[in-house]
Amino acid sequence: MGVVLPTHNRPELLRRALESVLAQDYEGELRAVVVFDRAEPDASLAGDRVEVIANTREPGLAGARNSGILSLDTDLVAFCDDDDLWLPGKLAAQVKALEGEPDAVLCSSGIMIDFDGRELPRLAGTGRVTYDALIRDRMMSVHSSTYVARREPLIDIGMVDETIPGSQGEDWDLALRAARRHPVVNVDEPYVRVLWGMTSYYAQAWETKVAALEWFLEHYPEIGQEPGAAGRVYGQLAFGCATVGRRRDALRWSARAFRANWRERRVPFALAVTTGAVSGKRVLLTLHARGRGI
Repeated sequence: MGVVLPTHNRPELLRRALESVLAQDYEGELRAVVVFDRAEPDASLAGDRVEVIANTREPGLAGARNSGILSLDTDLVAFCDDDDLWLPGKLAAQVKALEGEPDAVLCSSGIMIDFDGRELPRLAGTGRVTYDALIRDRMMSVHSSTYVARREPLIDIGMVDETIPGSQGEDWDLALRAARRHPVVNVDEPYVRVLWGMTSYYAQAWETKVAALEWFLEHYPEIGQEPGAAGRVYGQLAFGCATVGRRRDALRWSARAFRANWRERRVPFALAVTTGAVSGKRVLLTLHARGRGI
């Protein structure tokens, strides 16, 4: 088993994440590769089970993940972000689940959101996540830090896409491409603690988020053909545009979201931010406190 930990300027959080990986009770060989993206590698982390390398591909999260994948020769590859923690039993449960689905590329698990000291579980509610289900619902519990994949099929489907703006949503794209081949196997227990909130590099990067969502609409036209999915993504685009002051675009996407699904709950948030009634940051903090996001 090889574990890829991409990192960028978060040394204390990284050490916690790495410790949680190495503490797994796993019968096979367990190796970790820490990939420093746009930063000098910290050689002090290297050891018998830890390799430290620099990202040699496209700068950003996707390139860092792929640098790690290509540096490993293990049959299985897993991901852990530098601000998340693996909980005891994760690897053993997921490897067992993958063994029961020999054609699967990818296995995920539930997560425990850690927001301001509050613990909020997020589960998919199923043991197999299909392509259609991932189109309909982003499923936040199908999260990159939960992923365990068969390395060769992962390389065969193209690894992590480095063309997505800012690598935003790269885990959703990878899960979609894996699920096209075979449903994602899911262990529906919260085996990863995900640090959520304004510490995320993506928390306020709304211009990047908007560009990435537009990328998804271009590459996955099925999103626009499914009312719930279309409403969700259009609503996210409306909120993102509102947050960065693109009022006209926010109104346009709000209208499209309403037409796709008049029940879309993101539209009122987007309109409130567009009118200046509330800030985008305040909306996000309120939703995060309930274990939700835009």
